[in-house]
Amino acid sequence: MSKQGIQKTLTLADGREITIETGKLATQADGSVVVKMGDTMLLATVVSNKEPREGVDFLPLSVDYQEKYAATGRFPGGFFKREARPSEYEILIARLVDRALRPLFPDDYHAETQVLITLISADKNTMPDALAALAASSALAVSDIPFNGPISEVRVGRKDGKLIINPSISEVDSLELDIMVAATIDNIMMVEGEMKEISEEEMLEALQFAHEAIKPQCEAQLELAKMVEKANPKREYSHEDNDEELKERVWKETYDKVYAVAKKGTAKHERHEAFDAVKEEFKANFTEEELEEKGALIDKYYHDVEKEAMRRMILDEQIRLDGRALNEVRPIWSEVDYLPAAHGSAIFTRGETQSLTSVTLGTKLDEQTIDGAVIEGKSNFILHYNFPPFSTGESRMMRGTGRREIGHGNLALRALKFVMPKGENNPYTVRIVSDILESNGSSSMATVCAGTLALMDAGVKIAKPVSGIAMGLITDKGSNKYSVLSDILGDEDHLGDMDFKVTGTRDGITACQMDIKVEGLSYEILTKALAQAKDGRIHILNEMEKTITEPRADYKPHVPRIEKMTVPKEFIGAIIGPGGKIIQEIQESTNSTIVIEEVDNYGIVDIVTTDKASAEAAKARIKAIIAVPEVGEVYLGTVKNITTFGAFIEILPNKEGLLHISEIDWKHIKEVESVLKTGDKVKVKLIDIDSKSGKLKLSRKVLIPRPEHKE
Repeated sequence: MSKQGIQKTLTLADGREITIETGKLATQADGSVVVKMGDTMLLATVVSNKEPREGVDFLPLSVDYQEKYAATGRFPGGFFKREARPSEYEILIARLVDRALRPLFPDDYHAETQVLITLISADKNTMPDALAALAASSALAVSDIPFNGPISEVRVGRKDGKLIINPSISEVDSLELDIMVAATIDNIMMVEGEMKEISEEEMLEALQFAHEAIKPQCEAQLELAKMVEKANPKREYSHEDNDEELKERVWKETYDKVYAVAKKGTAKHERHEAFDAVKEEFKANFTEEELEEKGALIDKYYHDVEKEAMRRMILDEQIRLDGRALNEVRPIWSEVDYLPAAHGSAIFTRGETQSLTSVTLGTKLDEQTIDGAVIEGKSNFILHYNFPPFSTGESRMMRGTGRREIGHGNLALRALKFVMPKGENNPYTVRIVSDILESNGSSSMATVCAGTLALMDAGVKIAKPVSGIAMGLITDKGSNKYSVLSDILGDEDHLGDMDFKVTGTRDGITACQMDIKVEGLSYEILTKALAQAKDGRIHILNEMEKTITEPRADYKPHVPRIEKMTVPKEFIGAIIGPGGKIIQEIQESTNSTIVIEEVDNYGIVDIVTTDKASAEAAKARIKAIIAVPEVGEVYLGTVKNITTFGAFIEILPNKEGLLHISEIDWKHIKEVESVLKTGDKVKVKLIDIDSKSGKLKLSRKVLIPRPEHKE
């Protein structure tokens, strides 16, 4: 007999139902739910330790998303045939959920907390990523873990001018706008997505549309939580020991000094050294024994002092840490063609943030294979972002690509994807690599700008240049005062209330990423932030165009050239030959690489060479293979075999015809060998094709002047 769980069902505007069930699976977790829409099911669990580890004064939260291949009736790829390391897609979904959940845990809650979301069943037309945050938040809602939610997340698409919630997989490729939005009942918390040059007004409309769809999902979680005994009440905890007297002393003796340092408008390292000096001066008043006991608390309180001093300076005096106006972008310089051996390259430097970006142009053989449980396919546009520790003046172990690097690279890719040439206008697989050499504020936006410059340097015919800018926000909870900051520094990101990255052309937004760290962010503030971001984006484009204004007219000499041919489907095998013999011989003799892709009822042939002569030679060989013999045409053939009654001549690759002994010459010939030998080249005319057998009948004598008849 099946066990019954506790369920709550909600209905989307289009009639589709989402069911949240708890109490049936994974009941030893602190909270667990199964979210189901159609045949797609996600299991979300959350476990949080009762006490924090010693010395931990933050929330050690981990969020992981995994897709089980069995969910779609597939085997995993690879040798071991099992799920292993998370794919980039799974990491990106986990990051979306993490960014929405993290700000809503209490500031003083420090127990190690793990959220796991697993795709356990999926149909081929439901995007499971849009349900992941709902599942994670629901698991928290039915647990006893303190959490200031619930939240939910929806995908908003726009197709033919109409906004839709959680579009199907089949609809995604045709969307004009594709964003993920997370929110509580009252506030938007996170936004990420791509769009085809939409306006700021259209962006706000999509956010409001998403929020209205999220509210009932949050209400459903609250109703479900009321039905679950262990969710009421939430657990009691005490994860911090505070010393109010010490806190007051730190503020009293350091605030004015910190404010003065912040107001000087110095560079990053100089400013940090000055802040550290104030803290060390304060600590000098304590003995080693006192610091061993109170040092961590001093560091914590002093961090709060730094944060408040910077925020008050911006709110009250409109002064920023580096002395800029609120809407001012740092100085920009850029350069292209810096790497002579690369196919395209650029340096983009904005203030203390610098990206060295390269572009490599490859063939279909270089395409990235996407082999997920739900999403399969190939991609001919790849962007990788690297963030080495020296970019911030640090020394640390490098243990492969981090989640942050994957997320930042994906944002830059989405920003540039829309302007990339399609089809015949771009025969290449394109890889962009951004290496961040300096970082103090939005290296992902520097990657977008450097990527645009490098693409144009490579001669890739992008539709329009794209730039990006990171916006910040400082708010005052006690009043309606706020300040929107353009081109934020790293410190302004860390100590501020919003990180809003916007990319686009002169004509509209192409991608965005927003993380909100406070409650009560109004649409008035969002409107101002978007307008200010547009001004900054246009300013940066103007600066970029001082270096290069449009793609180069041609690719660089050392870029491989790709000639495309279309061939009938039935000739693909002939081009390849038995065991690949024919295609390998063509490649070797013409110094080329040939890639054939079958599409519908024809084949697309890419001929990759370093010079035009090689390309033409390879094309000629392939044209000869696919050529259809035509009666009346003259061919230069090769004698393949000689018999007593004639010779077999290869007039086209793998196409032979019979040159009968009577058709060799006008005069009588006793033996074929007296005129022709195997391997000889001979001009012949195709005079007939047998309608039943398809055999070719050739003649040589019709090409020879007929001797005059003598009386």
